[in-house]
Amino acid sequence: MDRSPIGVFDSGLGGLTVVRELEKLLPNEDIVYFGDTARVPYGSRSRETILRYAQQDMNFLLSKNVKMIIAACGTVSSVYGNGESLSVPYTGVVKPAAAAAVKATKNAKIGITGTQATIASRSYAKEIGRELCDAKLFEKACSLFVPLVENGFVDPQDPLPEMVVRRYLEYMLEEGIDTLILGCTHFPILAPIISKVMGDGVTLIDPGAETARFAADMLKERGLLSDSQNKGSHSFFVSDRTEGFSAVAGTFLGEDISGSVNRVDISSL
Repeated sequence: MDRSPIGVFDSGLGGLTVVRELEKLLPNEDIVYFGDTARVPYGSRSRETILRYAQQDMNFLLSKNVKMIIAACGTVSSVYGNGESLSVPYTGVVKPAAAAAVKATKNAKIGITGTQATIASRSYAKEIGRELCDAKLFEKACSLFVPLVENGFVDPQDPLPEMVVRRYLEYMLEEGIDTLILGCTHFPILAPIISKVMGDGVTLIDPGAETARFAADMLKERGLLSDSQNKGSHSFFVSDRTEGFSAVAGTFLGEDISGSVNRVDISSL
């Protein structure tokens, strides 16, 4: 048993999809979340820059004595590797989400969304190919999805985000996909809009939910679950202003977190 916190990081607030699911699965676990809001988005950066940012983010979490690190970022997960050099267990979002898509599809036609860096890496395609060699994949970099989420354009009744979603994804419907990976942890926040566009015949794969389940299994297998009987504490850190993050994140998590958010200088780590 280990009462140390679980560390989660993302380029912004998308990784809160993982935190939300961890709260449901492991309510007694402490969580430290870092959102690199000063440098969001990562998806348009070079591989070298993404790796440098990821290392700084993980160094910060390690300074908080976390027992596990979750890269709740499709971009980082696509380029970082398996965390072999870390002193604590690690997982990204690609492997859990890819496995869920393979399990869900019935016609082997799978759509993959993500940032430019994620799609360029073909990380999801490679992972799916290992398990489903005859899969027909349709990949699309949806660069405007992250700014929509970060700026609060997530209302299913708002025609703007729906128009953007249709512009990116309608062609996949014509191709007959039955499964769609929301390959960035920001994207599930747009799930009601994406589902509205894609219809009931397309299963949406939420990498945050799948990664939380995968992480919970890892902790259990390694004997690292907390034995606390109390509700876990959650601490939030960002690299830019706390106010904007607190407002959007609090709405998303369904609780007021304004007193739990602190700003840190990540570039020096």
